[in-house]
Amino acid sequence: ESPQGPGARSAVTNITHLEMDLQRVGDEPLSGQEEGDQLRELPFTPVHAPVITPGMSVPSSCSVSSRSSLAHLFSAGFPEIADSSGRVADVLDPTAPLSFDSQQEEADLLQGNLLVFQFLAFTRIPTAGVGPDWPGNIFLTFQFYRFPPVTSQKLKLLTGDKARHKTSGSLPCILASINKNGSINSGSPGLQMQFRVDGSFLRPGEKPWFLRYLALHTMHIDIWDSDSLLLIGSTAVELKYMLRQGKSAVQALHELEVLTTDYVGQDTLLTDTDLGRPSASGPMTVQTIIRGLLYVRTGNVGCPAEPDKRKAVDDMPSHSHIIRPREAISGFRGGSLSPRNIFQHNAGNTAQVHRLKMDEDHMRLYRDRIRADAVIPEELNLNSQRRKLECMAAVRRREAKENSEAAESLGHAEEVRFTSEVKPNEEYKKAEGIASMLSLAITTQHLLYASLGSAEYMEFVLKNPFTVPQTVTIHSDDSELSVITDTEEWRYFKALTKTPTHLEENMFHEKEGAAGPAVYLRPKETVHIPLKYQSFTCSHTMATQGPSFLPSGKGAQTAKRNQSNIINAKTIKVTFKADDGKPMAICQVSVEPTPHAVDQTFRLYHPERCFLKKAIRLPLWHDPTETPDSRTHISVRCSDPNVICQTRMLAPEEPQDVYLKVPGSPSPHIKTFFVMVFTDRRMAAPSQIWQVYVHFLERVDISCVTGQRSCQSLVLRGKQTTRKIKCFSSHPKEAEVDPAGVFVLPPAAVQELQLKVQPWQAGSRFLYVNAVDMDQQRLVTAWLLCLNVHRPVLSKAFEVCVPVGDGRGSSRKISYTNPYTSSRTFVLRSDHPDLLQFKEQNFRIGGGETYTIGLRFAPSQSPGSAEILIYVNNLEEKTEETFCVKVSYS
Repeated sequence: ESPQGPGARSAVTNITHLEMDLQRVGDEPLSGQEEGDQLRELPFTPVHAPVITPGMSVPSSCSVSSRSSLAHLFSAGFPEIADSSGRVADVLDPTAPLSFDSQQEEADLLQGNLLVFQFLAFTRIPTAGVGPDWPGNIFLTFQFYRFPPVTSQKLKLLTGDKARHKTSGSLPCILASINKNGSINSGSPGLQMQFRVDGSFLRPGEKPWFLRYLALHTMHIDIWDSDSLLLIGSTAVELKYMLRQGKSAVQALHELEVLTTDYVGQDTLLTDTDLGRPSASGPMTVQTIIRGLLYVRTGNVGCPAEPDKRKAVDDMPSHSHIIRPREAISGFRGGSLSPRNIFQHNAGNTAQVHRLKMDEDHMRLYRDRIRADAVIPEELNLNSQRRKLECMAAVRRREAKENSEAAESLGHAEEVRFTSEVKPNEEYKKAEGIASMLSLAITTQHLLYASLGSAEYMEFVLKNPFTVPQTVTIHSDDSELSVITDTEEWRYFKALTKTPTHLEENMFHEKEGAAGPAVYLRPKETVHIPLKYQSFTCSHTMATQGPSFLPSGKGAQTAKRNQSNIINAKTIKVTFKADDGKPMAICQVSVEPTPHAVDQTFRLYHPERCFLKKAIRLPLWHDPTETPDSRTHISVRCSDPNVICQTRMLAPEEPQDVYLKVPGSPSPHIKTFFVMVFTDRRMAAPSQIWQVYVHFLERVDISCVTGQRSCQSLVLRGKQTTRKIKCFSSHPKEAEVDPAGVFVLPPAAVQELQLKVQPWQAGSRFLYVNAVDMDQQRLVTAWLLCLNVHRPVLSKAFEVCVPVGDGRGSSRKISYTNPYTSSRTFVLRSDHPDLLQFKEQNFRIGGGETYTIGLRFAPSQSPGSAEILIYVNNLEEKTEETFCVKVSYS
């Protein structure tokens, strides 16, 4: 490995990928197996997601910036974070430990919190395959607490003159927001996002959970190239330094490492049998590469509770899990049973009706024959309508003089039909009104705040109003709201919610074919029915991939409380029916959805229309309430019913894996779902919620040789409209697309693209190519390039010794003879351009002549060794000869 260069900052995580151990357990010979026996399963090492798994070390936010970098940052003029009195917030050191006192936080007089994220700068780190000025523009995606996901606008990386001419290291590039017209925002540099959390946002009893979220969680941030829409890397910032601990305002500056992962397979030597044939999948490791440094300043400004929003958590009554029907039921007070009167009693059971506007609408209804169960507007005047029908019939008689008898018969039929249909409808409305009023008298409304995966416990107080015993059948019209029939589960939720009510053993009995469980009630007896609501499904709507354009202002953008990725709002009716089948009581539960916090984010890339099979390794969970011999029970659920999510219990002190099997989709679709991890056996609330993004891409398999260009055709199909397309590669120095610039893709057209791949590293690798709509800044198509790169056959090998520490390097020469009889032009390439440079990149010599290649080896400050390959290519970048130079630095 080279003693210098970008590879010095890479770290290998040693994750086994697609590896199977095919060794048989024991010494039983295969001949000992009988005909028809069950096949024995061999041990299998699963595929692990090459991402930062929970519990492992997050990207470092404790690195110390140089004084020149800090001076460059603070001279840019970023907005200050100050409290309500204008005093600058106290600065916290993110490298120092922080103690958390929950009582001090809850007793704070400033109940409101204005949480601020300032994205200040980004430092580029040289990476193989990309240029030194990459990226030029970026955008960020993240999600804080249960606010909706945030996609920032496009941010420009501004490089000053000092940073351009600095050779010892790169200064941070200041971030500046870009307006929709492409100009740079002239306001304050950087991007500031604000989230207000106060009594009007938090639900009753939620404040301790929010403080615990800040103390224990990190916020995942994805950094994207806004031009190519390729993922640069991910990072995470610790939120505990946003706890104020009684102070009016606090702030902290974080230097975060932006990490990405890359698959690396074993090197293979090129043979004749390998040409044109992809090799079988072998063991692969995952390299974690640092792509850059993101500078983020976090802050929290305390705010007093606003008088007009006195929905503070402390002022709200304590939430009760017991649903009690109204003691005194105000019955029907008399009057008309019209829809308007019923609406005043029970607005939820009626719908607003509309007046018919035109006579043509009336006749269309009459011609279509109004059904007996249709709603007749209350304002409909029967006499007026009858007069209108008589007038219309008279007009028809005058127009049809030769057939007056038929016209008179038609008018009489219309009148009779209208009268005959109005009377049954009036009778139906009267019966419906009576039934609605009776149902309203026994209905109890209950509002429930629910989030994904969390179980909500309730007890409904059911009383037998009759003087005879009743067997009451309980039916819920939604499977997510059910009756707890297991005694142990009932006892668990009563202890969890601290509900001091009586628990009865073997209370329910279930019959086959019944609508639900049944309970026996003595005359005038009252019992508590345990109910549980829990939803594992939610909507998976996601914004189109690409930067957004936030409205320009003073540099601060306040996040809105839009609902996103939450469970669906619904109304569930639980009916308690007596022996005669009539309802004895009705509990109507209105589910109010609330967003959930995301603990971990995973982004996976996979070929389109193929099942993705991955395993994510969990950290070792230690429950302090359990004995040392016991182990934590871990179970998982997925928000998408089409995704298979499983886990297996292993031996104690062994890591546990979550297995995912995701159905494929066409490119460039992104499938997103949530994985809920439970550590309690009753699955009352998830310990962690993960958000998983699966990017599906078109797969292209390429077998090639290092240092030599290989060509492949890609097909891009047009859609409904004309688009301006430009293709981008994740490694521009190794993969190019022709045409390289912007081209027009007509509707329903087929455009052939020429892909030119020239890798410099042997083994199995993955590259990415995106086709982007430049007008809309949206992804059109994405390709996954699966490279199987072989090492070339060496022509000659050399050795050279370069002194260490002299700062001069070393110069050498190699002779090359043109083997052709005619004059040829050759191009010199190296797989380590940072260690070796040529005197001339191109040279032309006659047939049979000899040319001296001048080599210049870069100096090194530390001893070591490196192998450098020199490629002699023709003008088509086909390798003529390959030389290997082993360099010893001593």
